[in-house]
Amino acid sequence: MADLFIGGHWVAAADGGTREIRCPADGQPVRRVDEATSADTVRAVEAARESFDDGRWRSVPFTERAQFLERVADLLERDVDAIARAESLDTGKRLVEAEYDVADVVRSFRYFAGLAGGDAVGGRVVDAGNPQVRSRIDYEPVGVCGLITPWNYPLLQASWKVAPALAAGNSFVLKPSELTPSTTIHLVRLLEEAGLPPGVANLVLGAGAVAGAPLATHPGVDMVSFTGGLATGRRIMADAAGTVKKIALELGGKNPNIVFADADLDAAIDNAVTAVFLHSGQVCSAGARLLVEESVHDRVVDGIVAKAERIRLGGPFDPRAETGPLISAGHREKVEAYVAAALAEGAVLRCGGSAPDPAEHPSLAAGFYYRPTVLDRCRTSMSCVQDESFGPVLTVETFATEDEAVRLGNDTTYGLAGAVWTSDAGRGERVAAALRHGTIWINDYHPYLPQAEWGGFKQSGVGRELGPTGLHEYLEAKHVYRNLAPAPSGWFDGEGAGS
Repeated sequence: MADLFIGGHWVAAADGGTREIRCPADGQPVRRVDEATSADTVRAVEAARESFDDGRWRSVPFTERAQFLERVADLLERDVDAIARAESLDTGKRLVEAEYDVADVVRSFRYFAGLAGGDAVGGRVVDAGNPQVRSRIDYEPVGVCGLITPWNYPLLQASWKVAPALAAGNSFVLKPSELTPSTTIHLVRLLEEAGLPPGVANLVLGAGAVAGAPLATHPGVDMVSFTGGLATGRRIMADAAGTVKKIALELGGKNPNIVFADADLDAAIDNAVTAVFLHSGQVCSAGARLLVEESVHDRVVDGIVAKAERIRLGGPFDPRAETGPLISAGHREKVEAYVAAALAEGAVLRCGGSAPDPAEHPSLAAGFYYRPTVLDRCRTSMSCVQDESFGPVLTVETFATEDEAVRLGNDTTYGLAGAVWTSDAGRGERVAAALRHGTIWINDYHPYLPQAEWGGFKQSGVGRELGPTGLHEYLEAKHVYRNLAPAPSGWFDGEGAGS
């Protein structure tokens, strides 16, 4: 069966192009998929535009849209085993992590179903101060949305966009990463099975420069929501400016994990390892930047290094594996170059810093693995501290005072997430309030909630996903003012001001 979904039909690419998907854990072929041309994407935009303009979905009441999203959640639960396996094969992540991801996807669909069925989208009455006036705010769908998702959490990131877009009544064109399309294809098939009208959901596959670019430039697209790298986000923002589209961008981060001496250090050490090495660091909110109070530096860093050296690498279905490979050979080369540059700047390598030795780990030789790496004695001015590696690399800095910790934590062009570890509740709240990042954890790292907004300050992005704001990103507010006693205004009397 063909893999592009345009106007309610599964079709092949216009030029017959395809791409082979390979598992990054061992290089084995996973599947071959159709790869769209820019002309295919334009056709998808036109199909979405037609479906939106004729009202086949936006005219459906919010409560019925909510019921639809619940049906999709039920289908996702039905297919969890197949979806998790497909996610693992595409990304190389452990099967158990993929299963967690699918559970989070289900929660996201159910959350937005609840919002759509509640009063979050019901509009409001405005007091005009005049009994002869009825004034209200209505919420209407944005229109046609271009949804562009990354390779690290393919289905989860798609759900954060698709669920609110549909809850709000939009039509869309979805473009997943060309490296990990399988679960997005499955999701669109479930949308079709659940009864979504033709043309509302459209799917194109392929590289961003070809299949994705028209979503930012085409005048038929009203909004672009993108999750991915900063450089691509900047291009999308610039391209979208030509038609003044609404945009939502989540562009990653360089996230500070701040450990004070009075923290529960065993918990802080354990969570610091998870914060940076989960999914081999391929997480936009990874705690890749450790800021530790000078007096406990040795204990904390020695503890992290000891744990990092014991992390077992392996493929998706290795029951003993604790983390998997990087997504591609090219990405591993970027991480290798990042670490080499850090060492040249004066960072001290405490562990890792290379791919596993194939002689010692022959089962890993065909995959794109990289050992968990700790770079100690870093300074904020170093490129390794300022730049995102998106790999299993932790940089370590020290601080002496609370003010210095905050200053260092904010010394970044990014602002996605951060954490503070302390037994002093007042300090935790002060530091959380002072950090310029979209999510702050106190004595924890990584949990998120569908009902809590997610997004970044500064160059980590524009707009929010999840929470009520995540739904309203896909809505426009319209003011409707009704005069119950219309009469001539008398502003112009027809005789002329100078007569």
